[in-house]
Amino acid sequence: MLVGVTAAVELPHADGARSSGSVVFLSDVSVRRGGALLLRNVTWTVRPEERWVVLGANGAGKTTLLQVAAGNMRPTRGDVELLGEPLDDTDLDDLLPRIGWASAALADRLPADETVLDIVLTASYATVRRGAERYDAVDESRAQDLLAQLGCRALVDRAFGTLSEGERKRVQLARALMTDPEILLLDEPAAGLDLGAREALLRTLSRLAADPAAPTLVLVSHHVEEVPAGFTHALLLRAGEIVAAGPLAEVMRSAALSACFGLPLRLHRHGDRYTARAALLRLP
Repeated sequence: MLVGVTAAVELPHADGARSSGSVVFLSDVSVRRGGALLLRNVTWTVRPEERWVVLGANGAGKTTLLQVAAGNMRPTRGDVELLGEPLDDTDLDDLLPRIGWASAALADRLPADETVLDIVLTASYATVRRGAERYDAVDESRAQDLLAQLGCRALVDRAFGTLSEGERKRVQLARALMTDPEILLLDEPAAGLDLGAREALLRTLSRLAADPAAPTLVLVSHHVEEVPAGFTHALLLRAGEIVAAGPLAEVMRSAALSACFGLPLRLHRHGDRYTARAALLRLP
């Protein structure tokens, strides 16, 4: 199915009305670092049980947006509420265990010689290497159960550095879920995967999206092919500004995607998945 190509459309934008039950609430948020404006006037509400994908080209501000939503970065201007608490008044030691996070930057910090079980367990203490801290049987059981649910039962005693990239991604997902977070933030989880490993990971994320007990999900990507089935909302970013945001069926349109990436694109939907190609222009 070809998803509407038009010359111009009125694009939906993020809901600016604060919800008392919001998981993430950003109001007029801008982030400047040095001379670069990374985010500009971003207003965005994420509610419980929503599954969001954030799309945009490299440098669009996607990772910066995720870092703000994780409490890892303070905005230069604007208001941020995470899990119902104003960021400026929140004890981050209490907040951060309630937010699951998986990214390439975090993966690079995980010790190659640590066992997979310990990579997952150490999330409970927000550390990356097992030290003097003690874990009880409940912790170990939860870590093993998460690894089993994500198809990693046989990897428990393996060293993290011996895993394939696809196996590492699933282990990182188990680690992010270890603290039973209320929101799970995934920064380009399929980056670097081959086709088979990517599709296996997306099937896992689709199962997670369909689980009513799963946390609110926000996934960052620059490929529409990496939008998992079952996701409900999309936010499109370009040069730090929101191009469109809202329910997936309203936002995932050829015109909106073209505006997001700055070139004419044709978006195709295949069931619950998408592909995009450059639109061929007729020469005079």
